[in-house]
Amino acid sequence: MACMAAKEDENGLERENLWNGPDIGVNGWRLPNMEFKSMLNIYYGEMPEAIYNTSLYFDNTYFDGWLDDPFAREMIKSVDKATVLSGQAVDSKALGVIPTTKISGGLKTLLLIYNEPHKIFNASTCGDNCAKWILKIAKKSEKDITINLRHIMDFGDGKFEIRIVNNDVIVHNMCELVQYAGYYL
Repeated sequence: MACMAAKEDENGLERENLWNGPDIGVNGWRLPNMEFKSMLNIYYGEMPEAIYNTSLYFDNTYFDGWLDDPFAREMIKSVDKATVLSGQAVDSKALGVIPTTKISGGLKTLLLIYNEPHKIFNASTCGDNCAKWILKIAKKSEKDITINLRHIMDFGDGKFEIRIVNNDVIVHNMCELVQYAGYYL
């Protein structure tokens, strides 16, 4: 059931608003039938506010419960070819049973981006095998995701939407990304 609310605008006029979805809109007005679409934002180059040493940060802040999430388990299987045994151990094809603190630096960064989307992490610890997961995290997120890169990551041959924060340009493929990101590296 849609809620009806009257709101007074700057001219003192009341307007009815038939919308019960999330508060999305301009100047407090809710826009019906609008779906929020999160965006991946990338800042290229040195960024003092980004968490640079993601491996150390992960080792000291992660929660065992992060590995219970089906999406996280899928990332772990794809990136490190490992199976989660518990919140404290994974079984890796290459290394056998290892503590969670010994997973790859790229995977640690992905888990941080996924579980702490309000923070900015240095994603240059991620290889290109993590690129599709960064795009999936941004798409799955309920808010925009911002990462810091100090290299040009290969996001593949497909189409995507990434905002380059340095110049506020939205790019849609690798050709555009390389053209604009190259200025800042």
